[in-house]
Amino acid sequence: MTVAKTSVLVLDCAEPEALAEFYATLLDARTQPGADPDFIEVVGLDGAHLAIRRDHGLAPPSWPRPDDSQQAHLRLLVARHDMDEAEREAIGLGARPLDTKDNGGPGDVRIYSDPAGHPFSLAVRRDRPRC
Repeated sequence: MTVAKTSVLVLDCAEPEALAEFYATLLDARTQPGADPDFIEVVGLDGAHLAIRRDHGLAPPSWPRPDDSQQAHLRLLVARHDMDEAEREAIGLGARPLDTKDNGGPGDVRIYSDPAGHPFSLAVRRDRPRC
């Protein structure tokens, strides 16, 4: 029998309360404290699930990343007609633009850093064919 599992992406930062609130607002989600006081989950109504963990010795990620580093980022999918509004919302919440030069069109991907320095992108969601 396979053990039931749930996956969650964990972002490390110095101030988890502030970063959890940033993502909860951006994703229209709620925060939920974990059993560990340095761990906060962000749970969205549409299934988004990530967590923020305090790391006192964290060195923030850099962008562009060094050639020899591995780095993950969140990719938030947005309807094409909502992309500019999603960008205004993210920046209004404290995101910092890193690479937004290719705005527009079906391949529109805009890269930002969250308030703790983690990169994330807004990307046009591909329309699903209707049956």
